[in-house]
Amino acid sequence: MKGMDLSKMTTYTPPSTQKLALLAILTAIVVVLQFFGAFVKFGLFSVSLVLMPIVVGAALIGSLAGGWLGLLFGVVVLASGDANAFLEINPAGAVLVVILKGMLAGLAAGSVYRLLSKMSKTIGAVAAAVVCPIVNTGLFIIGSYVFFLPALTKRGMEEGFTSVTAFIFVGLIGVNFLFELGLNVLLSPAIVRLIQFGQDRLGRGKTGS
Repeated sequence: MKGMDLSKMTTYTPPSTQKLALLAILTAIVVVLQFFGAFVKFGLFSVSLVLMPIVVGAALIGSLAGGWLGLLFGVVVLASGDANAFLEINPAGAVLVVILKGMLAGLAAGSVYRLLSKMSKTIGAVAAAVVCPIVNTGLFIIGSYVFFLPALTKRGMEEGFTSVTAFIFVGLIGVNFLFELGLNVLLSPAIVRLIQFGQDRLGRGKTGS
């Protein structure tokens, strides 16, 4: 048709296709980072290096994408053997806790970003980066009391802790949680920039530029 810019038509990529491509990239990053993180341990557990891509995916694509990436994070944790100590105690409980904590951490990050980004995208991104490790670790603590309390009580006594609560908070999650939270806070400026860059790219897809 006269006056129509055919170059824009040929370069236009539907936003839904762009989001699927982005989700595929983030999926691969989560798998690689989590398997790599399995070799970096503070105490009993390896550190979670995947919370940053989970936050980025949740902010750019939506809460469901964050939930998917968190679910995948949990699957990789189980596949890598990082949860074997808990699988030996209570297999069903271990699978439930590992999968649920990752998935809900991603969903929470997306929900927080969507809510707070209306006020400020920077605040939304930083809050999501903080909420993600808090939810992930918080659900692990709850799961520990529900499914693994007798075994953890015995293990804590063997390692010289005065209570199972002290063992869980200091012996199990202390350093790991502080590392993961600190890493996300430290990388918050990068997370903000990645989200802004991704939103700009997705926005260009809508206009065909």
